[in-house]
Amino acid sequence: MYRLARTGGSPELLRRLAQRAEGWAGILDGDGTVLQAVAGNARWPGHEAAGLAARAARELTARAAGSYSLDTDACAALLLPLDRTAGNHGPVLALVAPKPLPGGLSTLMADAVMPLALSWASESVERKRRRVDLAESRGREAVLHLLMTGQLSIAHQVAGALRPKLPDPVRVCVVECSGGQRDEVARICTDLSGGRTWIVRCPVYARHLILIVPAEGEPEPETERTEGPGGPGGPEGREEPEGADVPEGTEEPEGGCTLGLAVAGLVEDCVVGVSEEVRLPDTATAYRQAFHALAVARGLPGRHAVFGAAPEPALVVGAAGARWADALLAPLLSHLPRRSQDPGSQELSATVASWLAFSSHATQHLKIHRNTLAARLKLVGELLGLDLNRVSDQAAVDLALRIRATPALRRTGPGDAAAPRDLDTVLRAPGVQDWAVQQLRLVDLAGPTAEETLRTWLRCEAQLGPAAAELGISVPGTRKRLTRLEAQLCRSLLQTPSARYDLWLAFRAMDLAAA
Repeated sequence: MYRLARTGGSPELLRRLAQRAEGWAGILDGDGTVLQAVAGNARWPGHEAAGLAARAARELTARAAGSYSLDTDACAALLLPLDRTAGNHGPVLALVAPKPLPGGLSTLMADAVMPLALSWASESVERKRRRVDLAESRGREAVLHLLMTGQLSIAHQVAGALRPKLPDPVRVCVVECSGGQRDEVARICTDLSGGRTWIVRCPVYARHLILIVPAEGEPEPETERTEGPGGPGGPEGREEPEGADVPEGTEEPEGGCTLGLAVAGLVEDCVVGVSEEVRLPDTATAYRQAFHALAVARGLPGRHAVFGAAPEPALVVGAAGARWADALLAPLLSHLPRRSQDPGSQELSATVASWLAFSSHATQHLKIHRNTLAARLKLVGELLGLDLNRVSDQAAVDLALRIRATPALRRTGPGDAAAPRDLDTVLRAPGVQDWAVQQLRLVDLAGPTAEETLRTWLRCEAQLGPAAAELGISVPGTRKRLTRLEAQLCRSLLQTPSARYDLWLAFRAMDLAAA
C-alpha cells in the first residue's frame, strides 16, 4: 500500500481497492459529495454506487461513528474516516462491493486508510498551491490588461495586493520560451532581477512571458542598438556581436536590456525582445515594441534584440489628428447599451483594441467566446460606420485608439476649429509624411520585390492565399517572403501584434504625397 501511495498516490490506491472488491472505491466528504472515485468493474453503474456511498457518508456523519456499513439486497457499502481529528466533516473512504464480500476486504480497507490519508493530504496541499498560483497569475493578467487599456489607478490598486510594486518608468520584455519552460524561466527572471520585475504569463501565447522591468538598472557593455527604419537608433535595433566597439557617447542598455541579455544567455532556445524606455501609462506601446523586437531576435545568434527610438504615429498627427480621432470614435465612446447585460462603450473599446492587437487570440486575452467577440465587433463596425474586415478601416480605428490613449496630445491648434473630414487629411500632414518616409526607408533597401509583396499583401487584406495568387507564387513562398521582410524591416508581420497597420498608413501617406 505504501509503495502504491509513493508511486501513484490516491488514484492508484483506490484502483487497487476497487479491483480487489470488484466494485467501486471513492473518497467523499461528510455531506456525501464524491471527491474522487474509481470503478474496478465495468458492470457496476458508477452513479448507483456513488449514490449508495453518499447516503452512507451522510449517515456516518450524522451518527459521528468511527466506521459504518450500509447493506442492500445486492451489495454493501463500507466506510472509514481518513482523518479522525477532523470531527465529522473530514474525508471518508468508501468501498461499494457486491455480495458476498470478498474475504479480508475490511482488513484491506483498514490497511489502506493511513497511506491513503497521507496521499490525500499531500495532494490537497498541492491542489491548494495550484489554486493560489492560478489566482496570482490571473491577478497579474488583470493588472496587465488594466495597464494596456490605460486604467492606471485601478491597476495600482489591484497590484497593491501582489508584489513587486509597479515600476515607472519601465521597459517591457517579451520572452519566448521552449515548450514547458515558462515556469522555470519565470523563476530565473525573478532571481536575476532580485524580485523587482513584474512577471506575467501571457494569456494569448502559451510560450510567452511578459516582463515589466524598472528602466533603471546595471549597464551591460556588450550590446548596442543598430540602425532601424527611423535612422540611427531606429525601431528594433539589432544586437551587435560580442566585443563590438561602442561609439563614444552612446548610452549602454540598462534595466530590461540587461535582464533580457541575461535570460537569453542562461536559457537555451529562449528569445527576448525588449522595448524602449517608456512611462507606465504607455505599457501597451512598449508591449508592441517588444513584440516587434522579438521577431527580429529570432534571427539573431544572441537571441536578443532591443527596439530603438521610433516615433509613434499617434505622436506626429498633431492637434488635427487628435480631433479626427475624437470624431471617429465619438459614436463608440458615447454608446449606451440597451440592456444592463449588454457591453458598454468601455467594454466595446477594450474588445476592439484587443482584437486589433491579437486578432482571433483576443478571445483568450478577454476570456470570452468567439461568438461574443464576433457580435461585439459587428456592433462596433455598425457604430463607427466601418467595415472591420478591411485592413484600411482596421488601420484607421487602430490609429484613432492609439491617439485616444495619448492623453498629452493637444486637441487644439492655431486656426484649426473643425476636425478633419477623413483619415487622408490627417495623413497629408507634414509630420505624418516624415514619419512615413522613416517607416518605408528599409522597404526600399529590402530588394525589388519587397514593396510589391507588402502592397499586395495589404491590398488582399493581409490574407496569404489571395496575396499569393496575385503575386503568382505559392502560399509558402509568400510566407517566406514576409518572414524575410520581418528580419529586414525589424517588424512583426505574420504574428499579432503586427506592423500591418503602420505599413498601410505609411504607404497611404506616401501615395497621397505622390498624388
